This record gives sequence, C-alpha cells and structure tokens, in this order.
Amino acid sequence: RQVLLAYQPVVQAKAMDRIAFHEGLIRVLDETGRIIPAGEFIGAVEETEYGRMLDCIALEKGLTELRRVPDLRLSINMSARSIGYKKWMRTLNRGLSQDPTVAERLILEITEHSAMLVPELVINFMDELQGKGIAFAIDDFGSGYTALRHFKEFNFDILKIDGEFSVGIAKDTDNQVLVAAMVSIAEQFDMFTVAEYVENVADAECLVGLGLDCL
Repeated sequence: RQVLLAYQPVVQAKAMDRIAFHEGLIRVLDETGRIIPAGEFIGAVEETEYGRMLDCIALEKGLTELRRVPDLRLSINMSARSIGYKKWMRTLNRGLSQDPTVAERLILEITEHSAMLVPELVINFMDELQGKGIAFAIDDFGSGYTALRHFKEFNFDILKIDGEFSVGIAKDTDNQVLVAAMVSIAEQFDMFTVAEYVENVADAECLVGLGLDCL
C-alpha cells in the first residue's frame, strides 16, 4: 500500500478557472512515507512486471475515484505493454461493469514512444474501447518518433504536447512554430489539444494564442 495517485488539474485554455479533467499520476512512497518522484523509478520498471503492476494499481485507484466522484473526468497513464496483461484488462472490465458512467469519464493516456512500439495492437485496442465510450490521449507528443503513416491510422481523441515545447515558449519562436504545427495536425484529425508543463502566465498566454484547448 505504498502507492497513491496525485491529481493534477488540466484547465481550459480560454477559461483557466474551469477544469476540463484531472490527470491521475502514480506516486510511490518509500518506507518513511516520502514520495519518490516518478522520474526516479519509471525508467527502471517500465519494461518489467513491476511496470504492469503499477499500471494496474493506477487504473484501479482511478476507477475507484471515478465511481466515488460522479462528476469527475480523469485520465490515467498506461503503457502499451499492458494491453496484453490479463490483470490490467480484468481491472478495467470490472471497473466498467460496476458503474456504467465510468467509461465516458475515463481517458487512457499512452505515450508516443509506447504507442509506436506496437502500433497495430494499440490501434485495435483503442477501436474496441472507444466503442465503450473511453477516450484516448497520445501523451508527450513530439518527444518520440511517430511515423506519420501510423499516425493517420490512430484515432486518438486528445493530443498532449510534450512539456519541452511549452517551457519558455513565450520567448522561443522556434517552439512557437513547432507547437502551431502540432495544433494544426490535431485540428486536421479532430483531436483536442493539451499543453504540458505550463508554469507561468507568459507561456500560458502564448499557448492560448497558438490555439491550445487546454493547459
């Protein structure tokens, strides 16, 4: 029981006092109760059984919170490696069966890098669950190597632009051009856009001007 979720609000770009949804971020505690930053363990466990276990725990805690709070909309991170993990699928199916409103309030986030490992598997997985009302976000977009031929086949609902493009964007004209291009791609494919790592007013206002939906 040394794992919990931290809930980060994702706000509407043009009405920043309004929360569009929350992201549930996995946190692990050491024996003293100190939070171990995800960056210190994700790389070590992502390709192992521990990574699948953490995905299961995050999903279970997220589904529990969605049942507890009827107006909550929540995104949960997962690895493409968990698609074939039977316990993860059992956790999801059990959560959906316990509350019929959960599916339409759940967003599953898959990083660009993870999605590109097994694109055909991810595409089929998304098709099946989107039919149940679940939305999908491609996370950390711009940090990996998406093959555009695969991108056309994906049907992500949300495009989350990697935080490296947001930090200091108000003074970085190169990143402004790149983010504008990503927003254009998202619009073409009818995707909702979210900028990560927005931490000051200047960057927020710049991103609003570039057409981002959420921050």
